[in-house]
Amino acid sequence: MKTARYHWQLSILLLTASAVLLLQSPGALRAGDYEPKPNDAYFLKFNPRRAPTPGPLILKPGDRLAIIGDSITEQRIYSRIMETYLTVCVPELKITTRQFGWSGETAEGFLHRMTNDCLRFHPTVATTCYGMNDHHYRPFDLENEQWYIDNYGAVVRSLKDAGAVVVLGSPGCVGKVPGWTQSSAYTLDELNINLCALRDGDVALAKELQTPFADIFWNLLKAGYEGKTRYGQDYALNGKDGVHPGWAGHLVMAYSFLRAMGLDGDLGTLTVDLGAQTATATAGHTVDSFKDNQLTVTSTKYPFCASGATNSDNSLRSAATLIPFFQELSRFNLVVKHGAAMQYFVIWGNTTNMYTAQQLDHGVNLAVDFVDNPFCEPFRHVDEAVAAKQAYETKQIKEVFHSKEAEADMDKAVSTTEAERAPLAQAVADAMTPVTHTIVIRPVTSADLRPSPDIVPAH
Repeated sequence: MKTARYHWQLSILLLTASAVLLLQSPGALRAGDYEPKPNDAYFLKFNPRRAPTPGPLILKPGDRLAIIGDSITEQRIYSRIMETYLTVCVPELKITTRQFGWSGETAEGFLHRMTNDCLRFHPTVATTCYGMNDHHYRPFDLENEQWYIDNYGAVVRSLKDAGAVVVLGSPGCVGKVPGWTQSSAYTLDELNINLCALRDGDVALAKELQTPFADIFWNLLKAGYEGKTRYGQDYALNGKDGVHPGWAGHLVMAYSFLRAMGLDGDLGTLTVDLGAQTATATAGHTVDSFKDNQLTVTSTKYPFCASGATNSDNSLRSAATLIPFFQELSRFNLVVKHGAAMQYFVIWGNTTNMYTAQQLDHGVNLAVDFVDNPFCEPFRHVDEAVAAKQAYETKQIKEVFHSKEAEADMDKAVSTTEAERAPLAQAVADAMTPVTHTIVIRPVTSADLRPSPDIVPAH
């Protein structure tokens, strides 16, 4: 009985969603109006409208970023990844960040508190992520979609009117019907079709308001399916409860927002000429010396460091196997020209990798190939400082700004909490220090070709 009901409701939902899309379009829809889909029957039920592609960089030096959303934002994971990335990978922009996540919130909820909680800090850039609670964990209906779009549109317009460039994020998807929502009468497909419809409404809203769009839903849905295919059905990109992701899912979210900001991921290139025995570096990196195939560099920007097991849904490294994070957002390249040997060892920190001369001539991404590298410890210091600051921001907004004391004297609540937050923000800036590191490039000899557990083959 449930199976028959499911197929009937699914057909109705698909027809309804198609009708909505037709109503939103001035003419007939073409194949190019939809996102390309993986070649798997699982995706046949989803027909997401094509999202706007990332444009040029929207960030300016000194921007103040507000990261806004519901309990997924309040987890302070994708927001932490984003702030750490902006601090270490593009330090020249000097972006400062605040997160405003609030559990259980809808777009309407933030609309009511945004002046008190957010706009007083005059953000110049904002990311928004709503739709999960707005879809009410039930099948799609037009009235609810209109309520969501009206409120989400009002949020974006208010942020823009206050001077902020907004990156409009879609809701994510769900990995299972969450038990705590009392939605057991509905299927996983019904919930995700609803979320996909809200995501399509967000695409139209972003185009209408001429604002960048972060496709959280489609990126999570594709990556989550790929994760299960590669690592087994227990791989839960959307979290064990189906809604709140672990580190892997949050990296997908952070990737979506950072790419929507127009960041290109070029974090530097080190170029070595073995024939001439010279070395150069791009901005953010200074060659201190190069002698006897040993390169010493001081860097004021870091590659992004993502560790963890590749098959764990709570691992940054795992997510990077499912999306092109390093390829598009963390390229720290080593190029070696005019090598006389067929192969070379590259020794960086505690890791030794082996490459062909052709691979090195083309360039290798150190951020991908060296999980353990000299930036890991400095990176951790920055990330921990970011985590401490963002944890306080939750307390500042949720506990203090909405307290009886704040109701009596809001100015005092703001000044007191800002005085407490200031050293935490300073700690983030102070943790970002130059890193001096050494790369050794050594020819591979016949004696080296015996198997060794310490040598990692090049990919």
